[in-house]
Amino acid sequence: MDDLARVRMAEMLHHRKAGLGLGDPVVPSISLSTTFHLPQANGAAHYYGRSGQPMWDEVEAQLGILEDAEVVTFPSGMAAISAALIVMLKAGAKVMIPSDGYYVTRLLARDMLAVYGVNVIEVPTLEMAEADFTGFSVIYIETPSNPGLDVIDIAALCARAKAAGARVIADNTTLTGMLQRPLDLGADLVVAADTKAPAGHSDALFGHVSGRNPAVMARIREWRRQAGAVPGPFEAYLLHRGLETLEIRLERMCASAQVVAERLAAFAGVRGVRYPGLPGDPAHRISRAQTSGFGFLIGFELGGETQAEAFLAACPYIAQATSFGSTHTAAERRARWGDAVAPGFIRLSIGIEPTEVLWQAIEEALNEVGVGG
Repeated sequence: MDDLARVRMAEMLHHRKAGLGLGDPVVPSISLSTTFHLPQANGAAHYYGRSGQPMWDEVEAQLGILEDAEVVTFPSGMAAISAALIVMLKAGAKVMIPSDGYYVTRLLARDMLAVYGVNVIEVPTLEMAEADFTGFSVIYIETPSNPGLDVIDIAALCARAKAAGARVIADNTTLTGMLQRPLDLGADLVVAADTKAPAGHSDALFGHVSGRNPAVMARIREWRRQAGAVPGPFEAYLLHRGLETLEIRLERMCASAQVVAERLAAFAGVRGVRYPGLPGDPAHRISRAQTSGFGFLIGFELGGETQAEAFLAACPYIAQATSFGSTHTAAERRARWGDAVAPGFIRLSIGIEPTEVLWQAIEEALNEVGVGG
């Protein structure tokens, strides 16, 4: 993690200080009100719960410091992705999305955008580096890709997109604004599922859109108001709390992921290990240049569906779950969702367990199911 990220973390932790009066609570209070005192129509900070809410203000201030941009929050990552794409596109427009990215984004493009007249073109992440952007309104990227962990040069892609008249939306869920800053690299909008590492405890769905174009962000905020895709105050509070420990959790998670990836790569019977922090990984060079950490996700293959599922069941310190970025290590066999990966491919999300204790459990489970035996 670089020095700028650490400074922003400190600012985020103390973002309320300047506005506190004598005796005010240091921790924001959860406001459950959907209505607000309105003796007159104009001049109020809030007037109805679908348009704004005190707890949203707090968490948007935090995320705004992290992103160095305006932020609009949503009740999930997919709500944020939907808002960004709908605001940036119209019938007849062309959008390029990664064919190897998060599968629900592809479903949204196929079942919603295409139905309403948007021309959706799917291209693998790595091929986007050379793809022709002529005629496209939006280039949507996800780097590292989920689950394959391919990485693309964001600055170079954004420069090419700008030259072609296209805007770039970057899904930054896997690394967060702590480890990667797509807006600084030229992206027009960032979307993220804060359900993952920012909230960090698998107990709150949340998402956000960030950007530095006031007119675009105003449209996204208005779309949220009109569509009613609004987060709840409890979830906003949980994200606010989670963000306060994001840096220290990421440090443990990333450090442990480096150790586990290196050992998996050396373990007989484990194939195709992907982790951008490995010097031999195809994503390593670009990741070193554009990120301040390699993340906590690892991909690898075992000898097929049966062995992969047996390994996941055998390891006591791996939660068999479909999300990632939490305090606990979690993994799943991604082919079960239709991703174009080998039947034995596992996406492993490293948590904050003590590194050696976690690795011992992983090693024992691999041996138990006959990997390398």
